[in-house]
Amino acid sequence: MASLTSGAAAVPTPAIGFFERYLSLWVGLCILVGVGLGQWFPSAFRAVAAMELAQVNLPVGLLIWVMIVPMLLKIDFSALGQVKAHWRGIGVTLFVNWAVKPFSMALLGWLFIRHVFAPLLPPDQLDGYVAGLILLAAAPCTAMVFVWSQLCRGDPYFTLSQVALNDALMVVAFAPLVALLLGLSSIAVPWDTLLTSVGLYIVVPVILAQALRAQLLKGGPARLQAVAGQLGPWSIAALLLTLVLLFAFQGEAILHQPLVIALLAVPILLQVVLNSGLAYLLNRRLGVAHCVAGPSALIGASNFFELAVATAISVFGFHSGAALATVVGVLIEVPVMLAVVAVVNRTQRWYESR
Repeated sequence: MASLTSGAAAVPTPAIGFFERYLSLWVGLCILVGVGLGQWFPSAFRAVAAMELAQVNLPVGLLIWVMIVPMLLKIDFSALGQVKAHWRGIGVTLFVNWAVKPFSMALLGWLFIRHVFAPLLPPDQLDGYVAGLILLAAAPCTAMVFVWSQLCRGDPYFTLSQVALNDALMVVAFAPLVALLLGLSSIAVPWDTLLTSVGLYIVVPVILAQALRAQLLKGGPARLQAVAGQLGPWSIAALLLTLVLLFAFQGEAILHQPLVIALLAVPILLQVVLNSGLAYLLNRRLGVAHCVAGPSALIGASNFFELAVATAISVFGFHSGAALATVVGVLIEVPVMLAVVAVVNRTQRWYESR
């Protein structure tokens, strides 16, 4: 979804693809297919769930790698040298991504899941739902942000440098932040499993993706672009297959509590509005150009839902409320972010009126 040349020439030129445009539809179909298959072939899915090594489900681990590595292949860490050119926009986005969004989501989860909606939700899954929401908010989006930035005519160099910086920070900040928020929410923190997830789904994929990127660049930027384009559909297919497996295990819960998905969407929608609006207004207050404020607001609101799904499954399991909560983020990602893009574009004249 981005031009993949290296250095200062790395200008994203994404376009929202067919699969990405209708991601919510595919997730909806995955719900139906997964629930149906889980009811018809329960023993087969129990066998898949049993394929674990050191608390890591091997089929899902493979799918997660196929899902994540192509996305990380698009990240050019040499763009970190451009951070100082957009320091105000970068500062706003970092503040929202790491100091506001995870904590605001933990607060919204506590408010809605443990209080407002608690009578309507399974009581044994409340902690899991809160944990899933925290995982969803703890990692900024990496790949789809290039699409949102292009749609709001964002500065490509800012977007590239911001994403590279967030990816670098995730390696060291994701696990401690998640552990802190789970602890504050009175949820037991399985440190060994959490660190294993970070290693498997952040550190190793980053190393593999950057090694592959360097090798492909030896054949020129066009070679990298071509391979990334070929791997893109595999990434989406792996995501959808993971969701089918997840919903096959969540089928009973969904059939008995169909309202759960809608209720979980409420805090997610509110945090998108809160964080995108906060980033947009802070950038305006600081006199940041609209072409930076737009992607800043979008990066501040969107989530690395692939990582959230992977970590939720590894730490809490297929049947957990945490896994289901992260999937709700996938379900509403595209329509919600397109709505934010529309607001950013329609308010440009107001934004620049100062």
